[in-house]
Amino acid sequence: MRAAYSFDNDDPAAELRHDLLAEILDPFTFDRLRALGDLTGLRCLEAGAGGGSVARWLAERGGRVLATDLNPRHIPQNQGYAVRRHDLTTDPIPEPPWDLIHARLVLAHLHDQNRILVRLADALAPGGILVVEDWLSAYPDVVLAAPDAAAAELVERYHRILVNQLLPANGADPAWAGRAHAALLAAGFDEVTTEIRAGSWAGGTAGARLIAVNVAQVGAGLRAAGMTEAELERLCRLADDPALVVRSHFTYSTMGCRR
Repeated sequence: MRAAYSFDNDDPAAELRHDLLAEILDPFTFDRLRALGDLTGLRCLEAGAGGGSVARWLAERGGRVLATDLNPRHIPQNQGYAVRRHDLTTDPIPEPPWDLIHARLVLAHLHDQNRILVRLADALAPGGILVVEDWLSAYPDVVLAAPDAAAAELVERYHRILVNQLLPANGADPAWAGRAHAALLAAGFDEVTTEIRAGSWAGGTAGARLIAVNVAQVGAGLRAAGMTEAELERLCRLADDPALVVRSHFTYSTMGCRR
């Protein structure tokens, strides 16, 4: 049985989440994909397309793109790419072979990543490229600056509950990104490379604002773990307070070529 995804696309806050994630992650993703050279005519599968920003970028550069998601309601239509509902864990990979498959913030939320990587490898054309990108969020001590000690401890506590309890309870593995490189090698990929990016998120920026979106989407779990309404309300205020600065999650971008 599939575990419940923590950040359901049917949730009212999901659209804002996709917008914030695109603002945070697209520059790094586009740097990685741009390094592949000319994309004109390449068959590109954007798996777990979310809000569609990467699919649109690939299509604008001449890729023939299929954007898939378990719940594709937030992928805009008529943007130069096709859209399809698809379950990466159970459905056959659609319309192989692909020249490029990209999956961002997807595999860390799924079980049996190794099996999925083999299926993705089998769906690539010879010489095809797989790019998987995930957050390594399993590290504590995220607060770089805070308006006071109580605010710092509140944010650290929120992070511990989210990463150590709520995400794993819903099937996610906050440490998966650190194993992705070895997993691609084990799945038979060549020329595997990993680049890692991190930075700081001040209150009011997209990264810090994710705190308030998380409260909206997994607030029930935070409450069940003992957080009070007053604490959740302060977390939301801190998300917009420039006096709070948190370290971003480590974004691991791992790329391999099919033999």
